[in-house]
Amino acid sequence: MLQTIINAFKIADLRKKLLFTGLILLIFRIGSAIPVPFLDSDTFGVLANTGLLGADQQNTFLGYLSMMTGDAFNYGTIFAMGITPYINSSIIMQLLTVAIPALERLQKEGEEGRKKIASITRYVTVGLGLLQSTAYYFYVRSKGYLAVPVGELAGTGTTGFPGGWGVFQAFIIILCFTAGTALIMWLGEQINDKGVGNGISLILFAGIVARLPQMITQLFSTENGYLQYGGPYWFLSPLAAILYLLMIAYIVFMDSGERRIPVQYAKRVVGRKMYGGQSTHIPIKVNMGGVMPIIFASSILSLPPTIQMFVQSRIENNNFWKGFFEIFSQTHWVYGIFYFVLIIGFAYFYASIQYNPIEMSNNIRKQSGTIPGIRPGDPTAQYIRRILSKLTLLGALMISVVAIFPVLFSQLTTLFLTKVFDFAGGGFNISLGGTSIIILVGVALETVKQLESQMMMRHYRGFLD
Repeated sequence: MLQTIINAFKIADLRKKLLFTGLILLIFRIGSAIPVPFLDSDTFGVLANTGLLGADQQNTFLGYLSMMTGDAFNYGTIFAMGITPYINSSIIMQLLTVAIPALERLQKEGEEGRKKIASITRYVTVGLGLLQSTAYYFYVRSKGYLAVPVGELAGTGTTGFPGGWGVFQAFIIILCFTAGTALIMWLGEQINDKGVGNGISLILFAGIVARLPQMITQLFSTENGYLQYGGPYWFLSPLAAILYLLMIAYIVFMDSGERRIPVQYAKRVVGRKMYGGQSTHIPIKVNMGGVMPIIFASSILSLPPTIQMFVQSRIENNNFWKGFFEIFSQTHWVYGIFYFVLIIGFAYFYASIQYNPIEMSNNIRKQSGTIPGIRPGDPTAQYIRRILSKLTLLGALMISVVAIFPVLFSQLTTLFLTKVFDFAGGGFNISLGGTSIIILVGVALETVKQLESQMMMRHYRGFLD
C-alpha cells in the first residue's frame, strides 16, 4: 500500500490529485475544530454529562455520531452533522428512483438525468441537515450548553437569553450546522471530481482516523493501577487488540474473494483472419457492496435516535416511549437484529444496482460468447441471477459478522465478568466498532486499487504514445 502511494507520487497528474485530496481532508479537519457561535461546550464536550465518554461512547447514537465525525459532534463544531445527511439523502433518492417512474426515467437519460438527480439529492441533504441541526440545538439547550452574553444578564439570576435573543441564537446555531452540512457535501463532491477515491468514504475515513490516538489511549489507559475502560481485568485490552488485527485480516480476505464465471467465445472468420475462440471469465466480488450496506444500515438506524433528541424531555416519564427508543441503542439485541436485516437488505439492493443479469446475458450473446453448459438467452440470465443471489447473501453474512461482533463481545464480557468475577462495572466495550474497522480497511483498499488502476492506465497510454 505504501509502495503504491510512493509510486503514485512520482506521476505528476496523480501527485496533484493526491495533494488535492489531502487538502480537502485538511479543510475538513480544520472545520471540525471550529465551534459555532453561542455554543459553550466544556473541556470534555457536550456528551460529558450524559455518561457517553470513554467506554460507553459506542453504546448510543450520539456517541456513534461523535466517532464518525472525529469528535466534531461532541464539541459542536461547524461540521458536527458530518456526512450522515448526505448519505441518508443518497439512500432516499436511490430508493425513490426504483419506486417512482419519473426518477427512473431521469436516471436512464444519461449524464443530464444523473445531474438532475444529483441536484435533487443536494436539496434533500440540506433539508435533512436542517432537521438534524434543529434536533442537535434542542439537545444542547436541554443540557445547558448555550452561552449567555457576558454582562447582559449578570446579577439578574436569569439563565437564558431575554426576549428575541433566544430566537436569534437558535437561528445562528442551526444555520451554522446546516451550512456545515452543505459545505462538507461540497467537499466530498470535489474529491470525486478532482481527487482520488470516493469523497464520502474518505471523509468518514478521516473522521475515524482522527480519533484513533484517543481510542488507543482509552484502550490501555490505567487509573489507580487498573485499566480504566477494561475494568480490573488487564487481559481484556490485549485481547481486544488481537481481535482488531484478526478482524482486519478477515476483512482483507473477504474483500479479495471473488467468483469467476467462465465464458467461452466462438471462433469466427473475417476475411482471412480468425477472431475469437478464447476463454475468459467474469469476476464478481463476494463483497459486492463494500462498505456501503454498512453505512446505509447505520444511517437508517440513526433516524429514531434523532427523533428522540427532539422529544427527550417529553418521554422521560413515559415508559412505553422510553422502552421503544431503548431498543435502538447499539447494545440492545433488537438493534442487532435490525442492523443484521438491514445490512442484508441493502447488500441485495446495492447488488441489483451494480449487476443486471439480463443485460449481462445479452452482452455475452452479442459477442458470440457462452457460459459452458448453459444455453444462451434466458437460461444464462437465470444462471447469473442465481450466482449473484448466493454471492450477495454470503458477502452480506460475512460483513454482518464484523459489524455485529463488537456488540456481541460487549455482551459476552459483561456476562463473563458478572458471573465469574462478580464485577458490576459492565463488560469491556470495543470503542472502535466493527463498522469503523470495515470503513477504514475498505476505504484504504478501495483507494489503493483506484491508484493502481490509474497508474496502469497511464502506463499503457505512455506505451501507445
